[in-house]
Amino acid sequence: MSRSVSVLSPLRADRAKSESRRDVHLAREAALNSKGRGVAVLAAGLVLLTLPACAQAPVPPPKPAPAAATSADEAGGPAFSAWLRALKAEARQRGISEATLARAFRDVAPNPRVLELDRRQPEFTSTFWGYYDRAVSPDRVRDGRAMLARHRALLDDLYRRTGIPPQVIVAFWGVETNYGRNLGGFNVIEALATLAHDARRGAFFREQLLTALAILDQGHIAPETMVGSWAGAMGQMQFMPTTFRDHAVDGDGDGRKDIWTDLKDAFESAAGFLTDLGWRADQTWGRQVRLPPGFDLTQSDLDVRKPLTDWAALGVARADGQALPVVPGMTASLLLPAGHEGPAFLVYDNFRVIMRWNNSSLYALAVGRLADRIAGDGSLVGVFDRAPDPLRYSELRTLQHLLNHLGFEAGPVDGLAGPSTRSAIRRFQATQGLPADGHADPALLRHVQRLAAGQGSDGGL
Repeated sequence: MSRSVSVLSPLRADRAKSESRRDVHLAREAALNSKGRGVAVLAAGLVLLTLPACAQAPVPPPKPAPAAATSADEAGGPAFSAWLRALKAEARQRGISEATLARAFRDVAPNPRVLELDRRQPEFTSTFWGYYDRAVSPDRVRDGRAMLARHRALLDDLYRRTGIPPQVIVAFWGVETNYGRNLGGFNVIEALATLAHDARRGAFFREQLLTALAILDQGHIAPETMVGSWAGAMGQMQFMPTTFRDHAVDGDGDGRKDIWTDLKDAFESAAGFLTDLGWRADQTWGRQVRLPPGFDLTQSDLDVRKPLTDWAALGVARADGQALPVVPGMTASLLLPAGHEGPAFLVYDNFRVIMRWNNSSLYALAVGRLADRIAGDGSLVGVFDRAPDPLRYSELRTLQHLLNHLGFEAGPVDGLAGPSTRSAIRRFQATQGLPADGHADPALLRHVQRLAAGQGSDGGL
């Protein structure tokens, strides 16, 4: 049967695409724990993001990496061969056919590039503006509006049946793969076999590999065309194999769930996934807001949820100064992703749904704002200093170490600006008479270093 809707861009199978910024982000994502339902994550807040990644299952933290793989393993030598025999035996027990196993593992060997990407850590942490200006660029907005117009009938039909707005589906598509242009260029079976054989998160990727083999065995795609990111994310919406297993949809009824080349299947699968994650058709994701002078910045945290009536009573207004829309019983949290000098957002239940797809507040803000821009909204209100001023990961670890030394309990010295670190920063800022926005930047580090130096700490780890 012919496919009902095909992608506009050809499948990019060259390995250069595998080195995209989206894949660099996934390297960080796969290294962290998730609290989301069925999605891979980064710690919420202003953390180690480059560009977005896939919807996938929770990933355990990695064990320390060995110095290097042996040359035999890198060449698919004896150790890998023995491991692969055991993997195939388990696959057979799950009902995977010999024909599928033979075809899927033809010429497969550990891929050193996959291990390099998995273990690579960028030098700098990401800033809101650095992330946002790439993810919600003018080109991304323009192309998203064109895609919305081109696929309007399909998306409107999906909206009537699921309640997921067309611009939201297109925004996920844009952030995940730039509207199908960056699907990844790795052989998914080889990439997953490499990671499953590696000691750090072998159990997680072993399950992903076995699930990918089942997808092949069911005939949804051929092994030769099952390409994706270096971590195994696949298709227009970058589903991991277990996400595909649990949420992919045969939108056109042809017996195949083709999330690679059939937009009907891809869009239906994304809408189904969002529905399963709890999307509320009666709410938006959030909005930019304006804070009154003297606002208590310690209220800006995802863990602080208040009814909209309470936010309005505190003087929070729409970004244009108009009264905040108030829906009885509806709650929201306040975010300051660039600190007190950047834009402010109230975020609602659907923002948290986006974070269940990818547990990063920067990702969720990008998807939400891109959806709004695709639907016709304008740029952010206000004039901001958008120049990125990021901390190096080593500097963030130094900041955590010094905050702990000073008694502010920032938690583990791990280079992740998670809730404990942000709370420690707020407490420090409050004691120093600084705006207590919990935002980590070089100016804050210098302030902490000056205070620590007076107490005899040089910041060494």
